[in-house]
Amino acid sequence: MKPAPFVIDEHVRWSDVDAAGIIFYGSYIRFIELAETELFRAAGMPYGEVFDRYDVLLPRVQVHTEFHYPARLDDRLRMAVYYGKVGRKSLTMNFEAIHLGANRLAAHGYLVLACTERSTLKPRSLPPELVELLRPYTLPVEAARAQLGLTGPRP
Repeated sequence: MKPAPFVIDEHVRWSDVDAAGIIFYGSYIRFIELAETELFRAAGMPYGEVFDRYDVLLPRVQVHTEFHYPARLDDRLRMAVYYGKVGRKSLTMNFEAIHLGANRLAAHGYLVLACTERSTLKPRSLPPELVELLRPYTLPVEAARAQLGLTGPRP
């Protein structure tokens, strides 16, 4: 199977918008986490089970987002998440948020997740089984963007 981004479609809800009626920047985290959670479920291991099975946590140590087109209440966003870099003790989860009504990139960015021991939060190596579980969703940014129909380099 060729690696591909994992995609969900989700409406912008009342709790996602600010007083101007535009999606609040922090709301993108909710969309990213929904997609990430469903990615793990699709891979055959619900996210909560990852922590129990491997005795790890995956805290976010970096969050980077760039905004391009405003999403408003009831707009539908396509959230695509995929892993661009899998290191020894961390991984980078990229995301693309596509405004479906306008067929435009609304936002994009990445999160860096560190692998830590669950009880001590000390860094540890990613479990090889977890890396293998994510392989179908691990690909370079350019390849993911091409599959999503986003041409050219990121804006």
